[in-house]
Amino acid sequence: MYQSIIGFRRGRYFWFALCVSLLCSAAYFWHDPIDGPNGGTWLGYTLGTIGAALIVWLSLLGVRKRSYASSLGSVQGWTSAHVYLGTALILIASLHSGWQFGYNIHTLAYVLMVAVILSGFYGLYAYVRYPSRMSENRAGDTLANLLKKVEKLDKRALKEASTTDLRALIANTIEGTHIGGSVWQQLAAKDNSTVRIPAALNSGVEQEVSNTDQANAIECLANRLSVLTGGEEAGSVQNLLATVAARQTILRRIRRDVQIRALLKIWLYFHVPLSISLLAALTVHIIVVFFYW
Repeated sequence: MYQSIIGFRRGRYFWFALCVSLLCSAAYFWHDPIDGPNGGTWLGYTLGTIGAALIVWLSLLGVRKRSYASSLGSVQGWTSAHVYLGTALILIASLHSGWQFGYNIHTLAYVLMVAVILSGFYGLYAYVRYPSRMSENRAGDTLANLLKKVEKLDKRALKEASTTDLRALIANTIEGTHIGGSVWQQLAAKDNSTVRIPAALNSGVEQEVSNTDQANAIECLANRLSVLTGGEEAGSVQNLLATVAARQTILRRIRRDVQIRALLKIWLYFHVPLSISLLAALTVHIIVVFFYW
């Protein structure tokens, strides 16, 4: 996907954006207004019009993505143009302002524009970096398939638990397993799992403890195995420990998958609201310029 966006038609939109940037820069340095470069000159208005048109057009990418029957170019082409022209917009808007900023609606629109573009840069970075990591983590599986594997291991562990206290431990481990959570918990791959350890496995005291990465459940089983001298029960606990360890490995992959999905989507929580705010600020900016300037 990255190559199809960046190198679309041999970098068609890179060269187009570069030419636009060079032309705008040449006009800016050629133009020599009496009051210095600013948005109120004929060139300032021209660059402002180009910038405003670009902002509106860039905001239409989401519409184009959902217009499956549209013949107005491919989504890859639109996205490639979105990246390059969005980058060029920083220069065009800066030239439009004459590099003059202050505590006003005009600078607010500029700041919002830069914030939108920077969040877009992260989005591009995320789509370059994380899909391959997601595929590597899944190792040919889907998230749904990984969850099914955990479910099968849950059932196997319950069958392998040979005593009442072990069955209670496994049931509590399954019940206390936590995946996902808030956006920030997903981003951090936070594991809030807990387990209630039966009294028979905890010096006569039933206790609910953190079970991050299934560590306490595994430790409890390992301690039980260490006091057994062999025989059928030792073999049963050893098999159970192996099953819970396999479950731990898959849960790690699931949490990593959830984390990568969150990293792929988090930028949209900023990019979209900032884009809407930018359009609102741009509208006010234009009204103020034409009616109150």
